[in-house]
Amino acid sequence: MTFRLRYLVLTIVLFVTEVLIALYVHDDFVRPYVGDLLVVILIYAFGRTFFKISVNLAAVGTLAFAFFVEFLQFFQIVDKLDLRGNKVARVVIGTSFAWEDLAMYVAGMVIVLLVEKLRSSTALGA
Repeated sequence: MTFRLRYLVLTIVLFVTEVLIALYVHDDFVRPYVGDLLVVILIYAFGRTFFKISVNLAAVGTLAFAFFVEFLQFFQIVDKLDLRGNKVARVVIGTSFAWEDLAMYVAGMVIVLLVEKLRSSTALGA
């Protein structure tokens, strides 16, 4: 275990951004695409806040988790668990599978890996 303030701040900023998108953005681009891209970065940042794991392991783990949740949507797990009336379950797990979501998760992790690589090369003075 560890604690990294920089990742905690990023987690909070991204969480607030996601909440604002959910509450106030009702379009066909930002909410479905940017929201999905940002959510994997949020999960990654949260994990890196508390767990002493490598960038690559955190990125792969985050992507695997996001894909897992998306495939739960594919199998309509909210309905199968009779949670359709539970707003929290519907928001957290989601109710509609989309291949585009998987692509946005990958794009989010590509951004993470690029930023982390840039950050580490800058920190090394390269």
